[in-house]
Amino acid sequence: MNLINDLTLINDPSRLPRRLGHTAEAPLPAGRDTGIDLVRAFCVVVVVLLHALMAGVTVGGAGPEFVNTAEGAAWFTPLTWVVQVMPLFFVVGGFAGSIAYRRLRHRGGTPVDFLAGRVHRLLLPAVFSIGAAGVGLAMLAAGGVPADLVLTAGFRYGQPLWFLAVFLVCQALLPALVAAHDRAPLGSILGLTAAAVAVEVLRTTTGLEVIGILNLAFVWLTLQQLGFFLADGRLDALGRRTVVITGLGAVTLLAGFFITGIFSPDLIENLNPPTPALLLVGVAQTALLSLVRPTLTRLSTRPRIAAVTGFVTPRTMTIYLWHMPVLLTMAGATALLAMDTGVVLPEPSSAAWWLTRPLWLGIAAVLTTAAAWALAAGEQRRMPPPTASGVRAAQAVLAGLAAVVLLLVAGTTVLSATAAVCLLVVALRRIRR
Repeated sequence: MNLINDLTLINDPSRLPRRLGHTAEAPLPAGRDTGIDLVRAFCVVVVVLLHALMAGVTVGGAGPEFVNTAEGAAWFTPLTWVVQVMPLFFVVGGFAGSIAYRRLRHRGGTPVDFLAGRVHRLLLPAVFSIGAAGVGLAMLAAGGVPADLVLTAGFRYGQPLWFLAVFLVCQALLPALVAAHDRAPLGSILGLTAAAVAVEVLRTTTGLEVIGILNLAFVWLTLQQLGFFLADGRLDALGRRTVVITGLGAVTLLAGFFITGIFSPDLIENLNPPTPALLLVGVAQTALLSLVRPTLTRLSTRPRIAAVTGFVTPRTMTIYLWHMPVLLTMAGATALLAMDTGVVLPEPSSAAWWLTRPLWLGIAAVLTTAAAWALAAGEQRRMPPPTASGVRAAQAVLAGLAAVVLLLVAGTTVLSATAAVCLLVVALRRIRR
């Protein structure tokens, strides 16, 4: 009976206690939620360190080779149970996006204003990053680096860009999904969940892997929608017992799917294409976040933690877009050093390799921080007066999406990077008044 009452409470905002959060009609919270900012910063740091751990280089008879150190490694699968933070990142993105949109509407802004601002924030730093990648690849080719190595570097650079495309789509649809959430909270999230499950069933029963591409939308949109429940206080209004049971239930189901072989226990493998396993991960992570959120809020006010969060939050996309060029540069420099000095690089997963990881991760963190400090001007540049045209804003989203898809499908080369930058510039021009 308590669970039924809790579900009724979730679906009926009029029954929410005002002290527990805002609804569509309640006053919006003042200032930023520093606890949520801390979670987002944590997610970004984990992604950078994970990619740094996976980025490796070996030097053999054929010369240097970029390798994925996690490939075939026994230690990687259990590690993914801790470091798979993308579901949590989209939940937090839904939380922050929902509040930002409601504040904008409260000030008289429109959905087009919100969309233009998101396009500006996401795509402007991408212009510099992708442009620099194209120049870097051209320099490697001109310097006599083997073509296959240049192609590998371009491929490695482009791999994380899926996030930019998906997050752009999620933010573009956020105003419409917030409205759906206000009308029917449970109906909207259950509809998206059902779509994600249906896509997975079709993919597995037909054997057509291409169908799974649809879940690049449905899985991440569902998790963003879950963030709306956190933002408007519905999850806070539930009892701790209900939250704990929900989180443990999600973990139990996930374990069952692992044991039966329905989903891979490697949670990074569940990214491509995204599977409903990530929905269960997101539910468990959100339940835990809801339980520890007061503690996180207190921690976030400590000076050192606040300083880190204050640095990462306004530079999130810059850090994400530039950490891979930093890692590729580190790998290339390591290979050159090994070839010049004759030093034998340790084999991935060996004892010597693990002993060098703290230094490697530390250097990656320092260099990524330096790049974010030097290059964040693009992300922090003031938004020009936005267009009032929904058509122009939609065209901007499509142009930005096309730019990233081009790099993901064709690979990052000098030519594709040039074309992608042109499309991004078009997108940024379309959002201007």
